[in-house]
Amino acid sequence: MTAVRDGLPEGRYGRPADQRADRKLKIIGAVLGAGLLGVVGWAGASYIARQDLSGRVITWDAVSDSAVRIHLEVIKNKDDKGVCTLRSQAADGSEVGRKDVTIDQRTDQVNTEITLRTTKRATNAVLVGCQAARGN
Repeated sequence: MTAVRDGLPEGRYGRPADQRADRKLKIIGAVLGAGLLGVVGWAGASYIARQDLSGRVITWDAVSDSAVRIHLEVIKNKDDKGVCTLRSQAADGSEVGRKDVTIDQRTDQVNTEITLRTTKRATNAVLVGCQAARGN
């Protein structure tokens, strides 16, 4: 006949105190993780809320070796005014043109075409960013 053991030998594979400590560490880790997630969410929401103007380049076309035509779309509040910065680069990555465009139309969505003068042939047109005008 063979003997069957009901449990592990006492004191050999850890103590109940270790189990309590592990449980406390898991609870502390969960609370700290939830707190960090809350802080990141709050920071992201406040950053997005501060964005008064958002824009994007719809299309662009290098019309010559010294100019790029850019179709810019800006979403904003009706009475907001701001400035959007556009730039263009050459094939070697150097910046060949930069322009600040004032957005002051009294509509929620502004679609405008801008001609950006360049120092040599452009290979892209990028919206650097839009900022609300101070003292609206």
